[in-house]
Amino acid sequence: MTAFDLLHPALQHHVVNTLGWRSLRPLQEQAIQPLVSGRHALLLAPTAGGKTEAAFFPILSQMLTQNWSGLSVLYICPIKALLNNLETRLAQYCDWVGRRCALWHGDIKDSVKKGLLSDSPDCLLTTPESLEVILLSSRADHVSFFRNLQAVVVDEVHSFASDDRGWHLLSVLERIKKLAEKEIQRVGLSATVGNPRELLDWLAGMCEGEKEVIAPESINRQQVNVQLDYVGSLQNAATVISRLHRGEKRLVFCDSRSRVEQLAALLRNAGVATYVSHSSLSLEERQTAEAAFSQASDCVIVATSTLELGVDVGDLDRVIQIDAPNTVSSFLQRMGRTGRRAGMERNCLFLATSRESLLQAAAIIELWKDGVIEPVVPPPLPFHIFAQQIMALALQERGIGVNTWREWIGRMPGFAAMSPLQTENILRYMIETEILSEDNGILWLGEEGEETFGRRNFLELFSVFTSPPLYSVRHGQTELGSVHELSFLARDANNPILLLGGRSWQVTHIEWGKRIAWVRPIEEQGRSRWLGSEPRLSFKLCQAVCRVLSSAQVSPEWSRRAQDELAESRSEYDWTSEQATTVIANGADAQASKMITWWTFGGLCANKQLAENLKAIGNWQITYDNLTIKIQTQIELSELGEKIAQIRQMSRITLTAVGLTDYLDDLKFSICLPYDMAMMMMGVRLSDEEAIKHLLSRPIKQFHPLKTSQKIRPESGA
Repeated sequence: MTAFDLLHPALQHHVVNTLGWRSLRPLQEQAIQPLVSGRHALLLAPTAGGKTEAAFFPILSQMLTQNWSGLSVLYICPIKALLNNLETRLAQYCDWVGRRCALWHGDIKDSVKKGLLSDSPDCLLTTPESLEVILLSSRADHVSFFRNLQAVVVDEVHSFASDDRGWHLLSVLERIKKLAEKEIQRVGLSATVGNPRELLDWLAGMCEGEKEVIAPESINRQQVNVQLDYVGSLQNAATVISRLHRGEKRLVFCDSRSRVEQLAALLRNAGVATYVSHSSLSLEERQTAEAAFSQASDCVIVATSTLELGVDVGDLDRVIQIDAPNTVSSFLQRMGRTGRRAGMERNCLFLATSRESLLQAAAIIELWKDGVIEPVVPPPLPFHIFAQQIMALALQERGIGVNTWREWIGRMPGFAAMSPLQTENILRYMIETEILSEDNGILWLGEEGEETFGRRNFLELFSVFTSPPLYSVRHGQTELGSVHELSFLARDANNPILLLGGRSWQVTHIEWGKRIAWVRPIEEQGRSRWLGSEPRLSFKLCQAVCRVLSSAQVSPEWSRRAQDELAESRSEYDWTSEQATTVIANGADAQASKMITWWTFGGLCANKQLAENLKAIGNWQITYDNLTIKIQTQIELSELGEKIAQIRQMSRITLTAVGLTDYLDDLKFSICLPYDMAMMMMGVRLSDEEAIKHLLSRPIKQFHPLKTSQKIRPESGA
């Protein structure tokens, strides 16, 4: 008997006759037996590797053989675009066997949702936030709606696990599990990750039952074509793209919405059929662009990471990366969009527009060639998510016992790891600040909680992230998307010109109170802005940048232009060493320099820790980034060496409250926490003790430029 024979006969019939498949892919074949047996599982394969069917066919088969009824399957995705994209396919599979699939997220009409509550589908495609909405809805009979649930599929599970949204997801699943009064099979789908077993353990939580990672052998590197080119500017990148691979479908990734818009406009000006996709475009605009791109042949779609997450835009010929992503994992996700057709190799062309991005791209490629893939690490100590879940439970149950919450979410791993003293301190603080109120041992939402989170019928409780103040951009009856208010501070403050969807729009009127900007099309070049934070590069990636600089090796993936630019970089930074960190004094007098730069190549977290501690003991003006720590001072280098020696003697390098406070603004529910607990949480989250240990164990080289025009030459190490 083959694995295919384990599927229900009706499903077998449609796979062979309706889809016309002669065989299953390796992942699909290997997933059948574990999933029909009810095991918790993590399915790993590149984008377009057949993960959806690998998970859904065995679960649909269980639905038929075990005669599941009512809502029995949840299919959870991180973004609405992916849900919309999957709905047609999954609805077809359900329809084959007389079952029903439905969609529930923020864009679905209330009348449709009301119908789903009274007549539940067999499979519901949704997001964690929408599940929270259902749990808090007074219109829903929660027990009746969820009692028949048997299985949950979490698509792109790595994107959840890597931030607080994952803790929210697991908390919601724990609450649903209590309503269903049974253990629910959990299946995660992901591209390749560095720690698959740990990711599966995280998803399954404290569920009982067997668990299995299902991952066919990854693609052979001989089947992959990776190239790195240096182009020097976004304009040059547009020129290269417009002339390269004509007649093919090209997906181009940029890592900011502003760059996506700028590149799209440049490509259109060059006569290239260009489409745009990013999170600040309206749903209609994104769907129109993605549908048009999927049906075209000679065209480009420029996107942010939203198209990294498996949204189907048809068969691609090429993936082009402007500059570099921040992780090897992201690079693999993007490259995995190609190579779907038989005989087509997976490929990725990096076009670096700056020296910094060239080095980062080269480092990403070297890590990939070495087989390095970052582990997915959930953020520790989710105190603020605990506070959010207590408020949500109080609303869901119309009051929750002071200790009853343990029955609902106490087994969620992130909360189970907290001490009783920690959870008690959070609850006490929330009561003292009137975020919660207590009456005879029952917790309710207090006056402050209702004032802060009760706006718009408690919609503030549904999402764990703080959204920036965006303005809706509209042309007539069409919503184009949204931009940050800084976009209106352009050249002409009265009638600024925006860039959205790769087209220019002049603002004709702004309704400030309603956050709406009315626009008309215009030919003159525009600009739009969104806020973003500095990318947080890992210690491993920054060390790989150091290795690229300090090595003489030339990689076969580098173009001649990339080789020339990297050779120039290596000549300029010829003091770089893998065995030591380097301190450089810049200024006419090296011993009384105005700026000292410590090249640690330590990553943002480690450099922040070191910078904060140097600032505390040296009382200096200090800035830092992923690669360096810069000290604005008149001190001698020997004094800096003494301060670093002091840090080496510390038993533990900690972050100060001053260095952490700014980060709390990004945590929506941090106001529910005692200040010391919020500081402790952020200190743990932003620390990188392993990187600190490595950096402080290395000698420090000093370099004194005799003149600003001369090459930097080494002196004795400190």
